[in-house]
Amino acid sequence: MAQRMGNPSLVVPGALQPLLDLSEVIGKVGVPQSTLDLVRLRVASLNGRVYTFPAEPADKRLSLVDTWRTEPSFTGAECAALELAEAVTLQTGVESAPSDEVWANSAEHYDDVQLGALVMHISLVNFWNRVNVATHQDDAVWR
Repeated sequence: MAQRMGNPSLVVPGALQPLLDLSEVIGKVGVPQSTLDLVRLRVASLNGRVYTFPAEPADKRLSLVDTWRTEPSFTGAECAALELAEAVTLQTGVESAPSDEVWANSAEHYDDVQLGALVMHISLVNFWNRVNVATHQDDAVWR
C-alpha cells in the first residue's frame, strides 16, 4: 500500500518533540524497558501495525508476545502489563474500559506512578499505530 502522506508527526510543525519527550518521561518511572517493548509490540499487533525484526532479536520473546497468555516465558508483571495493554487498546467506550479485575492484577505489580506510565505508554503506542496505519506508513523496523 502506498503511503497516503508523509508521517504526520513530521509533517505537523512541532508535533514530534512533545511525543518523544512523553516517551522519555514514561521510560523513567521504573517500568522495565523490556516490559514497555512487549507492550508496544502487543498493542501494535492489535492495531495491525507490522514490525520487522532482525534475524536474531536480542529478546526472543518479542516474537512470542501474541501468545503471552500461554507462553511460560513471561513474568507475572509482564503478563499484567500485557493484559492491561489489551484492555486499554480494545476499549471502545466507558462500558468496555479495563475491568476492576484487570486493574487490580496490574496494581499487584506496579505502583500508581508506574500504572499511570503504563496507561500513557499504551495510549501513546495506540496513537502512533493509528497515525501510521491510517496514513499507510511503511512497516516499522525493530531497533
